Amino acid sequence: MTAPSVRFTDERLANGLRLIISEDHLAPVVAVNIWYNVGSKHEVPGKTGFAHLFEHVMFQGSRHVAKAEHMALVQAAGGTMNGTTWLDRTNYFETVPSHQLELALWLEADRMATLLDALNQENLDNQRDVVKNEKRSSYDNRPYGAWFHKLQEHLFPPEHPYHHPTIGSMEDLDAASLDDVAAFFRTYYAPNNAVLSIVGDVDPAQARTWTERYFGEVPANPAIPPLGDLSLPIALGGESREVVEDRVSLARLFFGFRAPPLGDPQFDALEIAGQILAGGKGSRLYRRLVREEKIAQDVAFFSLGLIGGASIAAGQATVRPGIDLDVVERAFEEELERLGREPVTDDELARARALIETFELDALQRVDERADRLSMYATLLDDPGLINRQLDRYLAVGAAEIQAVAAEVLRPENRAVVTYVPAADAVAGTEEETAA
Repeated sequence: MTAPSVRFTDERLANGLRLIISEDHLAPVVAVNIWYNVGSKHEVPGKTGFAHLFEHVMFQGSRHVAKAEHMALVQAAGGTMNGTTWLDRTNYFETVPSHQLELALWLEADRMATLLDALNQENLDNQRDVVKNEKRSSYDNRPYGAWFHKLQEHLFPPEHPYHHPTIGSMEDLDAASLDDVAAFFRTYYAPNNAVLSIVGDVDPAQARTWTERYFGEVPANPAIPPLGDLSLPIALGGESREVVEDRVSLARLFFGFRAPPLGDPQFDALEIAGQILAGGKGSRLYRRLVREEKIAQDVAFFSLGLIGGASIAAGQATVRPGIDLDVVERAFEEELERLGREPVTDDELARARALIETFELDALQRVDERADRLSMYATLLDDPGLINRQLDRYLAVGAAEIQAVAAEVLRPENRAVVTYVPAADAVAGTEEETAA
């Protein structure tokens, strides 16, 4: 399979909005994807959770769109839509029939320009409660739910903005005032802090006209505060450990490592390493821990690309009933150590490259994924053209690069281990608890 070359234009409106258009008439659909350069790393102590709160507030209406009408209009037009928040960014996206492109652009522009017209105390209180319920159901009261938040706390010092979770704290959400939230929106939801990608069955000239019409009058914010120095040492400088008693039926180990930032060639090598370690049933960890020694229920290893000084590499293993937890941890760590001690085989490298290639090519077939990647590479790395080079970067990774990054990153002095063990009053686990 040949990787498609994604052709696109890249320009800016007078107010700073970055507009990327990629024309593809294969199917009569178009994806609209807007990334705001604001995530939980832009929050300050005492005001965490604001970026994620806005993911909810952005669907509560604007000057010309009633509460929940944004979603209703897109769905009535035969489209889909959503939004997500992360440490580095917030994004909103619609995929609609191509003749509904103007609607999607108008909806996104109206809430960028006039969301505060519809934001009131009732909406804020309502969405604050929604977020607090989400925190309880998805993290606080879910088996193993806080594992990633705990790794964040171990891998990043308290003064670093990756130390706190994107969803924020209950106390900060309770303390958020209408003025606080409005100030956050005015600061970061500005056209010069956004990338708009339009991909699919689109007339570029018409798309530019509509974008200029609906977004062009939204004022820029020339005073977006810069982030401070987020650089970090490449390694933690010592192992960090935590044991969590939880209402789970099986013990589970979580490993975290401070890793090179997104865009670094070492990060590419680490992603290939993750496929060798845990990419399917032919991977090292699965073969040894699950299939051969039968000491783990499941295994995983993956990297989460970030740009604020360091990324995160993480792994996990669920301990089989009757197996000593230390046996599983030792076997997992031995495989990490072996990856940094000796080169991978040609067969392993070929398999890992094939898995990455399949994943990348599958993603590039979809207009929504292409739009998301164009916005991502433009926002985080100022390089939307990376969409056409990233696969080649992965395929260029060799055994020596994998061994080198494993030796540097996957070592004990750069490791955080969070272990979940059944609490004394734990009830029998559900299928959700024990599934991979």
